[in-house]
Amino acid sequence: MKEIKFSENVSRIDTSGIRKIFEAAGSNAINLGLGQPDFDTPEHIKAAAIKAINEGFTGYTVGPGIPELRGALSHKFQEENGFSVSPQEIIVTSGASEALTVALAALLNTGDEVLISNPGFVSYNALTEILNGKVVSVPLAEDLTMKPDSVLERITPKTKAIILNSPSNPTGAVSSRADIKALAEIADDHNITIISDEVYEYFIYEGEHVSPASYSDNVITVNATSKSYAMTGWRLGYLAARKEYIAQMLKVHQYVQACANSIAQKAAYAAVTGPKDSINVMREEFRKRRDVLVKGLNELGMECALPKGAFYAFPRVSNSAEVASKMISNGVVVVPGTAFGSAGDGYIRISYAASMKDIEKALSIMEKVL
Repeated sequence: MKEIKFSENVSRIDTSGIRKIFEAAGSNAINLGLGQPDFDTPEHIKAAAIKAINEGFTGYTVGPGIPELRGALSHKFQEENGFSVSPQEIIVTSGASEALTVALAALLNTGDEVLISNPGFVSYNALTEILNGKVVSVPLAEDLTMKPDSVLERITPKTKAIILNSPSNPTGAVSSRADIKALAEIADDHNITIISDEVYEYFIYEGEHVSPASYSDNVITVNATSKSYAMTGWRLGYLAARKEYIAQMLKVHQYVQACANSIAQKAAYAAVTGPKDSINVMREEFRKRRDVLVKGLNELGMECALPKGAFYAFPRVSNSAEVASKMISNGVVVVPGTAFGSAGDGYIRISYAASMKDIEKALSIMEKVL
């Protein structure tokens, strides 16, 4: 049998460190590795999906998404995020993952540089490399956020985009308004696009959520219903940008996906226009879990800053891979910081989107193991 020559771009990247650990974990393990709310999708959202099925709303939709959902998202951006986009400047996607993919695909030529935080979410580097771009790592400051000065130092004539993620995965850090405004000004001054991943916007415990699109038109805002409404498996995301961006991204979306899931779109409309009680419940529960987890980690001698958002703690450890391996072999799934970039060495990521009982049990195991 002849050897198959696969794409060099795909061959040189590894499978997701998060998914690898998640899929290898035993069914009885305490999973603190996956970023997935342990809450059920709210009943009114499920009811909307069931209604769509019963009414036969099971065919293709228009490519950018059903008009009523894009209209609701347009209103959401105006009211909650402080910037204006028309329904025609929104594309509904199959999760934020597709939104990130079409954004980068529409922007990148071979060798174009993308500034990405190190550590940062696992998809950013991989997608950039798959699409022939070049990753330029931006080290994080002491507060684990991306600083304007660090970005400025790394801008070259080949810089095409900056990926900003606040609240952040894996660190739980929240960028300040001043930093986001400064990054938006940098994007304008250098004609660079910010891809702003805002999927954790509702889970902030200290500080505020600020969308860079409230300061600049050179922004593609990426979001999803996945985390906010406990809808990870529904695979429903969306992006917003000015029309010039949308025209190019829509081409990629139409060929890659045609349209997002019709039933999930109806469910998302119910989520965006319906009550937000479930978000408040989740946020307050995550806050309690965060406080217990971080206190416990620090008492064990694992230096851990209090994360201001998302649902991740990012404590320092002596050896990322060794500690993660020890924990997993003792029934507690965590992710080594190296899964998020070279600067993640010396950290592990712990998700507190797990029950308080599991968090307390995991801390007890950590005490014995470490």
